Amino acid sequence: MDNRCNEFLPAFIPLDKEISLGNCLHNNFPDWFSFYPHPHNAKDQLHKLDDIIISTSSDPLACIIISDVSIKNHIATSILHVHFFNQLIIKICHQAINIFTTEAELFAIRCSINQAIGIPYIKCIVVITNSLHAAKKIFDSLLHPYQIHSAVIAHELREFFNKHMNNHIKFWDCPSKKNWQLYTVVDKDTRGFEASVYFPCKSSWDFSKKCFCDDIVSQ
Repeated sequence: MDNRCNEFLPAFIPLDKEISLGNCLHNNFPDWFSFYPHPHNAKDQLHKLDDIIISTSSDPLACIIISDVSIKNHIATSILHVHFFNQLIIKICHQAINIFTTEAELFAIRCSINQAIGIPYIKCIVVITNSLHAAKKIFDSLLHPYQIHSAVIAHELREFFNKHMNNHIKFWDCPSKKNWQLYTVVDKDTRGFEASVYFPCKSSWDFSKKCFCDDIVSQ
């Protein structure tokens, strides 16, 4: 077994320029990103998501990424579906052990952005997720246990925004229970993905150590 899969990564990068005062994304690119939380009227949100899919399908400069995360037996599975102009849906699956839900959600968003930026000429990225709270941490300048992920994502977005003044990213909230068709496909795929753990005793022991370390960080 590759022990690198179980190593403890640092939570903070105090010297990273992405989190320095005055250099954060919300200071330099306030109009390049936006969030669309789930409203009280569920039908309005679902209709808007349908409209986004229709409009993006005919726009070669835009792509939509639908992501979901499931954790079973300390194994986090994230699955992304990438919808791009006149292309087959790209499916990406990642797995990690001994991480908490927010970490897995941020990692899924990180993979989403990385995948979208790699598509030539993309100017608009739409991320549809049920983890809007995790996405907001990317633009949070305060110290938090997920800062290492936020710094990496912020660096990628900074490069994306600097390429063209019209480049932007939108985060749309889509709760699982609302049964929006395209999200439901990803959600079922994620929850139904079976994964086996090698050396489960070691996995449980590592997870216990991580819980202890995370408690210290939170305090």
